[in-house]
Amino acid sequence: MTDNELVLGIDVGGSTIKGEISDGWGKVVAASSVSTPRGDAAVTAIAEFGAALLDTLAAEPRARVGRAAVLLPGIVDTEHGIAVFSANIGWRDVPVAGVFTERWGMPVLVDHDVTVAGWAEWRFGAGRGYDDVCIVVLGTGIAGALAVGGRLVTGGLGQAGEFGHVVVRPNGIACPCGNVGCVETVASAAAIAREYARRSGRSVAGAADVVALLATDAVAQQVWSEAIDALADGLAGVVHAVSPELLVLGGGLAAAEDLLVKPLRSALEARVRVVPVPDVVVGRFGSRAGLVGAGLLACIGQRSES
Repeated sequence: MTDNELVLGIDVGGSTIKGEISDGWGKVVAASSVSTPRGDAAVTAIAEFGAALLDTLAAEPRARVGRAAVLLPGIVDTEHGIAVFSANIGWRDVPVAGVFTERWGMPVLVDHDVTVAGWAEWRFGAGRGYDDVCIVVLGTGIAGALAVGGRLVTGGLGQAGEFGHVVVRPNGIACPCGNVGCVETVASAAAIAREYARRSGRSVAGAADVVALLATDAVAQQVWSEAIDALADGLAGVVHAVSPELLVLGGGLAAAEDLLVKPLRSALEARVRVVPVPDVVVGRFGSRAGLVGAGLLACIGQRSES
């Protein structure tokens, strides 16, 4: 990548599509976001969103945008640029890379949102310098990335870390994935807001509103405690299996910081007996980890596994 070149990075979440145009040093020259529609309509929305963001640039900087990376949730076929499945968005087996390349007129890499966000936190953020790290992104859904022995664990599909679909409450709530009682039915931002509204009878805009009530609201405290317990139940198996040195928390819920970090560490200490309990920290990039990762991916041209 030349010093003069710019890249387009887009991070598609279950509720929001975020995008940035940046240079090779990570300096952002344009940014925007829109809501994520459900189903195949999301693909058109992403293509139009990227085009609109590019159109905000004057002619000279627009001509310098030479490549792009789009991060997608769920299962992603990175080799063929296919959005295989997303429980939160509701698409299945949608070829997307060609759509974006044609619309924006540049090469486009497609990858998994949380894998790339986790890679960015591991190699360049809070996990830098550690060989064994578990990164968990807590947002509309829950997923993560895992580095073991200095290598990113990719699994058979090129991604690993669907921690949110570990079943922890078999008699609980149905998950869009088709299972019952997955971690993210209790501990995701969407689940926390939904459960607080159900129990209290008061609607909230999101999980951040529930966090803001923790000091004074008993219902908020109960919902938050149960979410942390479910998250700890799901992560205990991962900790026992690979014994990470560090657990990095990202996504919107990580903004709760000590209200999340301290009780999660305590919950893990109560469950993990055979291996050391990892340090628990908030990610360096916060909710921007996906955007940072998308920009890096577009700049570098590939996601390294070590």
